[in-house]
Amino acid sequence: MAPELLTPLDLAFWNIESSGHPLHMGGLFVFDADTPDAAERAAGLLVARAARTPGLNTRIRPVLLPLGSAARHIAPDYDPSDHVHLTEPVRDFHAAAGVLMQQPLERGRPPWAAHVLPSTEGTSFAVLFTFHHAHADGMRAASYVLSLLDPAGIGATPVPVGAPRRREAGSGLRLPDPRKLPGLVRDAVTDAGRAVSISSAMARAAWDVRSSPALTSRATGARRADGAVISLREVNRIREATGGTVNDILLAVVAGGLRRWLDKRGDGSDGVQPRALVPVSLRDPNDASASGNRLSGYLTRLPVDEAEPLARLRAVRRAMERNKQAGPADGPGAAALLADAIPPLGHRFGGGLIARSGRLFYDLLISSVPLRGADGLTLAGSPVREAYPLAPLAPGQSLAVGITTYEDRVCYGLLADAVAVPDLDVLARSITEEAAELVAVCGP
Repeated sequence: MAPELLTPLDLAFWNIESSGHPLHMGGLFVFDADTPDAAERAAGLLVARAARTPGLNTRIRPVLLPLGSAARHIAPDYDPSDHVHLTEPVRDFHAAAGVLMQQPLERGRPPWAAHVLPSTEGTSFAVLFTFHHAHADGMRAASYVLSLLDPAGIGATPVPVGAPRRREAGSGLRLPDPRKLPGLVRDAVTDAGRAVSISSAMARAAWDVRSSPALTSRATGARRADGAVISLREVNRIREATGGTVNDILLAVVAGGLRRWLDKRGDGSDGVQPRALVPVSLRDPNDASASGNRLSGYLTRLPVDEAEPLARLRAVRRAMERNKQAGPADGPGAAALLADAIPPLGHRFGGGLIARSGRLFYDLLISSVPLRGADGLTLAGSPVREAYPLAPLAPGQSLAVGITTYEDRVCYGLLADAVAVPDLDVLARSITEEAAELVAVCGP
């Protein structure tokens, strides 16, 4: 397999990471153990399957041209047993995941890992999968995970096992065809206009920022993880009573959970409307095996200052409808697309500045990671009970929220700076309380 150049956005993710602020995403899967040795068997299966999964054996290395760029290469010494780790038994899966999420992945190896966490009770175990954001976006990471679980339990299309995916046209190190130069110039002008539009929208969105110190405190790099589970059936009951989309309801639950949390810690929620960045995948849903990040996003104000649950839901719905009408390509949430306007050397030497700029235009990340058609998942015969996506926490950010649906549950994965947000468990409880109140006000 020939080297595959990183896309500008991949390169940005690779360069904004530092040893104190790792930039990888995670997925914490909790299993009911069918036998006492289920965790050990799971670790062995993960090693065997990782050896056969294309993409997991690639590492990221710098290249001579273009200057400052990097590419994915097959790692000649790839050994999947270096990436799968069986830990000592733990009491709290979320607490263990938080500690592991603050440990950077080894940049000289393929940037992924799987930590198998047996429970002290022996009746369950968990696996924390981590992937560097330059290596995979949420959809690609989910596809990798599905390929590593038991094939009989997978309803979604996994990453193909067999020959590595061929490079896309244009990803090699060669000059453009002169006959295509007029089109390239036209595209460059279009991209420049889009960059101006996005930058202007970002500047407007930064005016009158009304966030909370809990979300804007200086981050330390330490990590804490937690999770909340609500009923998908109850979410659908709310949707039937109020209209709109399931995603609107899930965002409104976050807004209400934040309000309860801030009030409990004495910070107060009056006037608080934090800016939530909601990533939008630009990936072809039928091509989950394609490498590289393909992301834009919506930026929306969460109505944390609104006292009534249904009023919060209506406010979220209006904001998301405006975002969808504008589209994901030009608004303030489309900042990821600006990566295309920065040359590779700019990403390489300006990574620190780019990293610090994130907190200027959003206050928290809320990412939805689909597990399409993936009900009934198992590993070594043990069924998945819960699945918590852990969105990457960028430098300067205190909280990231990941959301996925699995069978009849909605799982919220929470990742926070451990110093800025020492009471993440309170936020997790507040989310379940908010969902329960929304069900109550919607009636039977």
